[in-house]
Amino acid sequence: METRRDVFQAIADPVRRDILNMLKHQQLNLNSIAGNFDISRPAISQHIKILTECGLVVISQQGRERYCYLQPKKMSEVNDWLEPFRKLWEERYTQLDALLDRMQVEGKTKKSKKKKS
Repeated sequence: METRRDVFQAIADPVRRDILNMLKHQQLNLNSIAGNFDISRPAISQHIKILTECGLVVISQQGRERYCYLQPKKMSEVNDWLEPFRKLWEERYTQLDALLDRMQVEGKTKKSKKKKS
């Protein structure tokens, strides 16, 4: 039975997130990626396999080397899923900012009334 991979499964692992962060700056060969981790080369290959299966990373052969590069468009699935939550938190932060502004104004008003007394 074939395992279905998705973007959320891929980004659930911190090593895969680190690999994605490395690839957002430049394409790298497998040895370069593996050199950044204290885990085995086969373990890195397995992480790369998961990233390619879900479409976040593409591997291209250049001579004898295999280079990985990021396919950022696939991350739009994560962005689309997060967007309603982002809007919710933006609304909450806006409400908190308004409350803090009111409290600051009320605090200044109380101080000025005490000085006049």
